[in-house]
Amino acid sequence: MGRQGLINSGGASGANDFGDAVKTAVINKRAGGTGLISGRKAFQRPMKEGIKLLNAIQDVYLCKDVTIA
Repeated sequence: MGRQGLINSGGASGANDFGDAVKTAVINKRAGGTGLISGRKAFQRPMKEGIKLLNAIQDVYLCKDVTIA
């Protein structure tokens, strides 16, 4: 039947949302995951900051240097 992709929840908002989101995305991708749910971290802040956060997460999944461990 094959493998299923894993999508992690980004967790609660906090003081270091950008660092936490990128770290979680890297761990998820290295474990074979395919995405990250980022809800509050991105959408409960000014639009420019939210877009910056979503772009940072997206960059992890698009980066060819971050591979499965």
